[in-house]
Amino acid sequence: MAASMCEAFSFCVGVAGSARVAVEVRFVSSAKGKGLFATKLIRKGETIFVERPLVAAQFLWNALYRYRACDHCLRALEKAEENAQRLTGKPGQVLPHPELCTVRKDLHQNCPHCRVMYCSAECRLAAAEQYHQVLCPGPSQDDPLHPLNKLQEAWRSIHYPPETASIMLMARMVATVKQAKDKDRWIRLFSQFCNKTANEEEEIVHKLLGDKFKGQLELLRRLFTEALYEEALSQWFTPDGFRSLFALVGTNGQGIGTSSLSQWVHACDALELKPQDREQLDAFIDQLYKDIEAATGEFLNCEGSGLFVLQSCCNHSCVPNAETSFPENNFLLHVTALEDISPGEEICISYLDCCQRERSRHSRHKILRENYLFVCSCPKCLAEADEPNVTSEEEEEEEEEGEPEDAELGDEMTDV
Repeated sequence: MAASMCEAFSFCVGVAGSARVAVEVRFVSSAKGKGLFATKLIRKGETIFVERPLVAAQFLWNALYRYRACDHCLRALEKAEENAQRLTGKPGQVLPHPELCTVRKDLHQNCPHCRVMYCSAECRLAAAEQYHQVLCPGPSQDDPLHPLNKLQEAWRSIHYPPETASIMLMARMVATVKQAKDKDRWIRLFSQFCNKTANEEEEIVHKLLGDKFKGQLELLRRLFTEALYEEALSQWFTPDGFRSLFALVGTNGQGIGTSSLSQWVHACDALELKPQDREQLDAFIDQLYKDIEAATGEFLNCEGSGLFVLQSCCNHSCVPNAETSFPENNFLLHVTALEDISPGEEICISYLDCCQRERSRHSRHKILRENYLFVCSCPKCLAEADEPNVTSEEEEEEEEEGEPEDAELGDEMTDV
């Protein structure tokens, strides 16, 4: 195994009952690139691996709208009740069983210079050691003329919700290399992610930035260079290199979602209650989510994205045998088997949510081509190859009503 891929395994933080990760990375084909394969029998429901991202960052609009998350690991910082009050717009909203909330405000710490908040001393120190010394604006945190603030404001003016990427993920990549003693190691790790052709990169940038993407990309490159230029990464700051870096994040960024309220709901589900008490609690939670939907819509979580080396090796299937989730309410990604996986079998996740997977082959291919630039050849797609290349009447009606093809994209990838 290449040295850089061996380094990537160091970001796995353990699997219950196992001292080693039961997977290996193999070359599949020129079309698919790398894939992740089981090295032993993996049972349905088993955690295959848990991975920490190389870098992660909260989405900028999400942070601006007061979705309070740890600046390093994205752990939700609000108490579940505070979260419910903000999302419902009801300051007096009270949750039963407050003892089930796992948020520990007594552990929270902020950077002494710029005041960004962390869930713990461990996260504050980890951020400082990896990238925050470079990115900390100090007392200029609220100065609109600070180079990083100019970069972030430009990004927000271009990339509106629903967000799928963040310029700060790229900034943390550069800052990590700038701070690193072994710069080559980090450059090798970032180089693990798949590369695209120039035309494919333009398609990805167009998808993220819209029709005026060329002018916007150049504006972002200029501001990015002003704020972060690093000689060891000089290629990243050229027009071609910046486009490639942008496409890398757009293609490989894994959505992350955290929620203290969701954690509280899961804990409520696990309570052993009398039937009448269970019915009352379930009715309360159902009404709570209806109130949230009326006040806030679909934006429930603290949201961001990260770069995960092993997860990025998992290819797509419309009939996946594994799924990703974030059950620890932070950026630690769990990959779990949906069925028994035999030794030597490829581990596949789905880039589509469960509703999209039930759509026609033509519709699935359309979404995957537009967002990931490939044509799926999974068993389900091959079995449906003789289907006509038209969407169903229901799907055509949805498209006529203006529903964007990627409206729900990534929902399943940010389950908490």
